[in-house]
Amino acid sequence: MPAPLPDDLIVWPAEFGTRFTVFVDTEEEFDWTKPLDRAERGTEAMNALPDAHRRFAERGVPLNYMIDHPIATCPRSVDILKACLADGVSSVGTQLHPWVNPPHEETVSGPNSFTGNLPVALQAEKLRVLTEAIGTAFGERPLAYRAGRYGIGPDTAALLAAEGYRLDSSMRSGYDYSSERGPDFSAIPNHAFRLGELIELPFTTVNTGLLRAGGAGLYRGLSGISHGRGIASRLGLFSRVSLTPEDMPQHEALEAVRVALGEGLRVLNFSFHSPSVDPGRTPYVRDAAGLAVFFRWWDAVFDLLDSRGVRPASLAEVLDAAGGPGRT
Repeated sequence: MPAPLPDDLIVWPAEFGTRFTVFVDTEEEFDWTKPLDRAERGTEAMNALPDAHRRFAERGVPLNYMIDHPIATCPRSVDILKACLADGVSSVGTQLHPWVNPPHEETVSGPNSFTGNLPVALQAEKLRVLTEAIGTAFGERPLAYRAGRYGIGPDTAALLAAEGYRLDSSMRSGYDYSSERGPDFSAIPNHAFRLGELIELPFTTVNTGLLRAGGAGLYRGLSGISHGRGIASRLGLFSRVSLTPEDMPQHEALEAVRVALGEGLRVLNFSFHSPSVDPGRTPYVRDAAGLAVFFRWWDAVFDLLDSRGVRPASLAEVLDAAGGPGRT
């Protein structure tokens, strides 16, 4: 993916301040150690969502639930989410997992798990089916989108605009999935920008350490050295930190927030997977102790953000502040 042009970067209004968002990849549970399987559509982990939502609501943090086809077509999951949306600030958006999203015309494979690799007509039909399912379940069409596995492609923006979407969050700043035949986001910044008719709000990745200016190139270079990335991180030279409690230690996340704010980032975009709030469903939260660590991570991050005057933002506030095409 090419870097956005300077004129495409969103210039947030001064009154918007510095804010943060939390996107939740709200999806079926499956065995992360096994190949993808169309039959894996279980949604039992959703039963743990209300307690997690309550914890965020108590901190005044809206959640943007990006739901996929198994969730959108599960009445119990829809009822759970409707109760969460009663806070008046959280939202439901779209996450497309092509392997569990009809029509099922493609073979299930690693490359085909990136939606952008599929034929354009099939991408469009899968998106239409999911968008309509969400609209039917919740009474209004979703406005925000995230591709499963961050699998955006060259046709995605136009397809989303045609379905009425206004914001995409499929890009993971600084990450490169090209070895899996996925997209390369090495050149994508953390700053929001215009992507055709859409607002692109990347999932925030922050480089920390004395050599952080080396960016994605240094990260790739360290992979050629035995234990290079781990050594660089332990020595405080270089770490790549996504704003998520999943596999990102608390102390590194706090430093990443400090660096991002010091570099002037106006919107920090956090994320996690919904099954993580039900221990044992993901590699990131294996038991009750892991869940306690998960919530302590959020408490520490929210405390730091609050101390720096950084407030949470709902999807509606982000869309309003970003304005229409061409606004600066």
